[in-house]
Amino acid sequence: MDALEAIMTRHMVGRVRPERPRREEIETLLRAAVRAPNHRLTEPWRFVVIAGKARDELGEVFAQILRATKPEATEEELNRERAKPHRAPVIIAVGCLKGRDPIETHENIVAAAAAIQNILLAAHAMGLGAYLRTGDTAYHPLLLRWLGLPEDAQFMGFIYLGYPAPDAPPRQTPRRPIEEVTEWRGWTPD
Repeated sequence: MDALEAIMTRHMVGRVRPERPRREEIETLLRAAVRAPNHRLTEPWRFVVIAGKARDELGEVFAQILRATKPEATEEELNRERAKPHRAPVIIAVGCLKGRDPIETHENIVAAAAAIQNILLAAHAMGLGAYLRTGDTAYHPLLLRWLGLPEDAQFMGFIYLGYPAPDAPPRQTPRRPIEEVTEWRGWTPD
């Protein structure tokens, strides 16, 4: 699959099989991630690969965050939080380090977002299913602490990964036509 085909056909895969992708496949995704453009070469991205029992630990962190933000949460709600990391056999948590000033911080966030896109495109090209998720939990300091990220880091998202389930339909969400979101300035007809 060439790059343009990967971009045009990529879609989120919400249902994956339980078997874990090979470590070599995940390493390939991470090598693709770090090829993202990064203006000042700060390489601000940080990745935490979560699999196996670490998903249980992450589920407990999700439950702690819910308990901290909603003390009246029921046991059923807490259990739903605990189950979230088990939606895929591998999760890559992506964080971004703060820059030395607001401009560098912004550039770092842009670079980390490009790294995420590289992972999503590479996963699609390799036949893996991927789904980018955030949610309220993603913005709590307990999560940064568990991931081992500095307090002032920006959490970018969780990429849930696995082999697509046979019943997972390709669900490419529609996009507005480029004419609605593009302004051409100084362009003369060909």
